Amino acid sequence: MSRIRSSAEDALHDVIHDGATIAVGGFGLSGNPFDLIEAVRDSGASDLTIVSNNMGVDGKGLGLLLENHQVRKVLASYVGENRLFAEQFLSGELEVEFVPQGTLAERLRAGGAGIAGFYTRTGVGTPVAEGKELHEFDGETYVLERGIVADIALVHAYRADSFGNLVYRHSARNFNPNVATAGRVTIAEAEEILDGESLDPNTIVTPGIFVQRLVQATERAKEIEQRTVRPRA
Repeated sequence: MSRIRSSAEDALHDVIHDGATIAVGGFGLSGNPFDLIEAVRDSGASDLTIVSNNMGVDGKGLGLLLENHQVRKVLASYVGENRLFAEQFLSGELEVEFVPQGTLAERLRAGGAGIAGFYTRTGVGTPVAEGKELHEFDGETYVLERGIVADIALVHAYRADSFGNLVYRHSARNFNPNVATAGRVTIAEAEEILDGESLDPNTIVTPGIFVQRLVQATERAKEIEQRTVRPRA
């Protein structure tokens, strides 16, 4: 059965629903599945829980869902680029669970690997550990963190084949491989989908068994939230 769908909207239409938990790849605006995010916006689904390193920026990436007031809760490690995020959090519209960046990556990886939880020293003695189980190992205190399994996972890949195998490009890889394994339904958009051939097995990062649906990504400019360059010599 082909994994390839005609559009991001087609890939999402029968799985998106109010109250869904959606894990989304990307770091800043690098590696964001922009087409799939826009399809979530256009679906009108509300009361969403978003799991992602950050929430894009105002008017771009996951910031679109905040503008549309579709998000109830966010699990993220960084929110400093989005003014609307701060406004909704401070007003009480948005519930936020801050997760240390490495812990977020491991929670997604654990969820994808079928691991219910793990202990880490990160966050012990801070608000991150409040209300969580603590345990002592070898004289050190650790906090129990739960694996994350999302209803839907959305990722952006550089190249894919028709079997759903994925590879990523440079820094756009970021959280995408972990997110791809953590969804009950994983939908990938790819800049290039090979026609009639398979990816070299030695290059595959995400095996197709994790990917249920695949769409061709729209060609667009690569967004950068803060462009910082040195003058040329």
